[in-house]
Amino acid sequence: MTSVHGAAATAPVAEHDPVRPPAKPMSWAMLSRALAVPLILGLVCFLPAVIAAQPGAGVRDTAYWLQLVLTCYAGARLATMILSTRRRLLQGVFWMFVYIAMGVAPFAQVVIGLTPTQMVGPRSDLVTAIALILVGCAAFDLGALLASRRPLRRRTTARSGNGPATAYRGRLRLLVLLAFAASGYYVLKLGGPAIFFTSRQEISASVAVSGVTSSQSNVGSAFLKGFGTVPALIGLLFCTRRLVTSRRARRSPSTVLVWCALLVLNAIVNNPISNARYWFLTVLVSLLFTAFPSSAAMYRSVLAMGVVGALVLFPYADRFRYDSAGYRPVESSSAFEPLATKDYDQTVMFANTITWVDTRGHTYGRQLAGSALFFVPRSVWSGKPEDTGVRVGQWMGMNMTNLSAPLWTELWVDFGAPGMVGALALIGYAAARTDRRYARAVSRDGPGSVLAVAAPLIAGYTFILLRGPLLQSVGKLAIGALCLLLVSSFRNGSGRRSH
Repeated sequence: MTSVHGAAATAPVAEHDPVRPPAKPMSWAMLSRALAVPLILGLVCFLPAVIAAQPGAGVRDTAYWLQLVLTCYAGARLATMILSTRRRLLQGVFWMFVYIAMGVAPFAQVVIGLTPTQMVGPRSDLVTAIALILVGCAAFDLGALLASRRPLRRRTTARSGNGPATAYRGRLRLLVLLAFAASGYYVLKLGGPAIFFTSRQEISASVAVSGVTSSQSNVGSAFLKGFGTVPALIGLLFCTRRLVTSRRARRSPSTVLVWCALLVLNAIVNNPISNARYWFLTVLVSLLFTAFPSSAAMYRSVLAMGVVGALVLFPYADRFRYDSAGYRPVESSSAFEPLATKDYDQTVMFANTITWVDTRGHTYGRQLAGSALFFVPRSVWSGKPEDTGVRVGQWMGMNMTNLSAPLWTELWVDFGAPGMVGALALIGYAAARTDRRYARAVSRDGPGSVLAVAAPLIAGYTFILLRGPLLQSVGKLAIGALCLLLVSSFRNGSGRRSH
């Protein structure tokens, strides 16, 4: 494989906004003005109005009006992300998730009077949950605003000996070898490639009989699935970055062959049949953003079409969760009824968690500690916390405890309202800073830029982190971080290691 070392470190940047893409012959400003009115009206006015007109047993009380305000607020912010002249990957995905999973879908639930999961507490807990989501969104916006006020540091020169994180040839080769070895072991352990094209139920059964899991701990199966899927995806992203940014790489038969082999490998272990829908969204979004790093049209298409796909296709995309005998097709009399009865239980689970905390008290970091130490087996840590969604589901008396615990819920359980607001403000700040650095890396760093791959990966994985529970999501996140650290090196243009 050819070297992925980028060009020499650039001179100090000029005094201009580093994240604004270069001017196009056809002004996007003219096109955005033409799209602004219908887009804003559609997200903020038309869709909420259509949902409000649906028949149902919902009560138009405080919860109804707060949910309407949240939906319109998230719709306005999402429209801003789509119409912006800047590519804001992390912020855009955040607002897309909020608009769909905590705006439109819960609003349909309030109107129709149905929820995917039973609400066990009083109606006032639902009002509190919606209000806290609104406050958390405002805190995220405040953090992003503060980040926009702080200028990025100037790029260092080659003489300073510092440079951006870059993937070098030897380390990337090692990652590719790790991807093939880990995914190959994963495929063989489950019985061959054919099982990856059956159903997730068959995958889970194969993992159960593979000997890597036990009744007391799922750490073994989490590592098997994580290392079997994540290195393959990250290897594909780095090779894709190479091909779309380097003419020399496109003329190298070895680079093209490795990319094709990684594409086939991902088609086996990361296909939508054998993986959860949220993980496949991560694969799809990260690959699109990596393959089209400078395309404002692709960025806006992902956000806009993501809303359509989430509302129309996502509730029906669990076709491969069960085998043919266990699958039950969705039957509904309204186009919005699937939003009220399937998948989007984030708001109602927040309300149930508030009720649970009222009876048990806050955990003061215990749940977060369990997520951070996910790799510790329960045989070693007998009191290791379970998923927040599982704990609340068990308290509710649910047989099926695979319930969501959105990020707001995780922060509320541990730290209450002040901790939730502060944490979301920090997340908004970090997201905005990362978006700005990513835009600069895409336009100025070489083909081996780690940030140009890491930011799309994090953007795609944001769906999983926001949906929760954290204990289920941090495993693959940690494996991804290890893979990025494996290939990362900080050197200047002359090849000397930085200090």
